[in-house]
Amino acid sequence: MAGDLPDYYFRIRENGALVFRVDTENRQRRIEMDQIATINIRNGEVKPHGERKLTPEDIKEIQVWIDERAHQLAAREVDDILRAIDHMNLTAQWVQTRASDAQLDQVTDTLLLAMHDLRSVLVRKKADRLMKGDVT
Repeated sequence: MAGDLPDYYFRIRENGALVFRVDTENRQRRIEMDQIATINIRNGEVKPHGERKLTPEDIKEIQVWIDERAHQLAAREVDDILRAIDHMNLTAQWVQTRASDAQLDQVTDTLLLAMHDLRSVLVRKKADRLMKGDVT
């Protein structure tokens, strides 16, 4: 069963990951994870752990992970925005049908400011794209 484990394990952290090489071929037949590098996904920096030298295979596997992770995070970001649109619609329905005056007093100003800010940014970005000819 241990032979089915991947050769590398990536422990996700806020801005990237710690990279471990997985070893199951030892005398005790235990799973050992040896940290080999740290990845900063924002700037693509890969730092070998300690005095370690990364092998070409290490570098290849790390780059594959970086590419897949960047794609995954971009997809999640769009999905989060689509969910925010759903929440905006649900919020409108809540305001119209169920919100009490006290609840509306609690959220109205903050919601209006957030929506105004978002609208301003969206309008400015769309105008920029129109000026460049990127939007029809």
